[in-house]
Amino acid sequence: MAPVPRTLNPLQMVADRWQPSARFVERAALACVVMAVVIVVTGGAVRLTQSGLGCPTWPTCTEESLTPTPAMGINGIIEFGNRMLTYVLCAVIGLTIVAARSAVPRRHSLTRLGWAQFWIVMGNAVVGGITVLTGLNPYIVSAHFLLSTALLTVAVVMWQRSREGDAEPRDLVAVPVRQLTWVLVVTSALLIVIGTVVTGSGRHAGDAAKDVHRIPLNWREITQLHVDFVYIVVGLTVALWFVLRAVNAPAAPRRRTAELFAVLMLQGLVGYVQYFNDSPEFVVGTHMFGSCLVWIAVLRVFLALRERGEAATVPAPSGGHEAPAVGQPAAASSR
Repeated sequence: MAPVPRTLNPLQMVADRWQPSARFVERAALACVVMAVVIVVTGGAVRLTQSGLGCPTWPTCTEESLTPTPAMGINGIIEFGNRMLTYVLCAVIGLTIVAARSAVPRRHSLTRLGWAQFWIVMGNAVVGGITVLTGLNPYIVSAHFLLSTALLTVAVVMWQRSREGDAEPRDLVAVPVRQLTWVLVVTSALLIVIGTVVTGSGRHAGDAAKDVHRIPLNWREITQLHVDFVYIVVGLTVALWFVLRAVNAPAAPRRRTAELFAVLMLQGLVGYVQYFNDSPEFVVGTHMFGSCLVWIAVLRVFLALRERGEAATVPAPSGGHEAPAVGQPAAASSR
């Protein structure tokens, strides 16, 4: 009986010829985190340079041209450049998906997280197009930013998962401590949401040439609410650090919490400089970058409170050593 031919699966064909190391997969996942931050910061640059409608339509730049024309000036170049960065982001995510799919042993959890990033990017590209077609509607702009934050969330989770195994998660602290951390995560998420409202009602509308609709709220009052939530997040962070010390938690969660506190202090300093200097563009952009760092730090605290063991080692294709476990230095395999 003739053998049944294998299904032509491009990912499987790559996996048959290339088995990347665990270190490569981890670095690819980290590259996704970096690109998720870059896309947030460059998106902010589009708004802060008044280039939000530099390309007045979507998916093309103008009705007649895919790319910006010389008459559109620097604003068209900035807006179009940000659109092109989406392709770079997709390429990085695509490489990460292929690497996760090809690694041995195959880890379905990493592949799913990679595909989740891809579909978030596709959805956010559509939302970005709607943003342009609605003349920078502030509510759509806020949704655009929040979807970018969702992308960053999945990227950070994938990066963490690439450094650990697939065993059932084991809590390193008691349930009340986990609950306190959940409160910290939710409050930090609300802080980010309120920050988008501050942006939607503030002075940087995204395009100076047109009358862009703004969220009809008092900018300074919303900013004060934002500051109040900053104090709550800082207080929860300090409380968590003392609780972790009191219960003699492992060093990693305490270190992550201290890192979060440091990032919050720096972000708070930038926020005050921004507020008392009438929101200069460069400082606002730095604040957006800081918001990404705060969210990454919050997620790292949350993920540090459980462990999933190490990934299984497999024999290397050549030589007498085992392939390193996920998240372990390559040199460890020869010790």
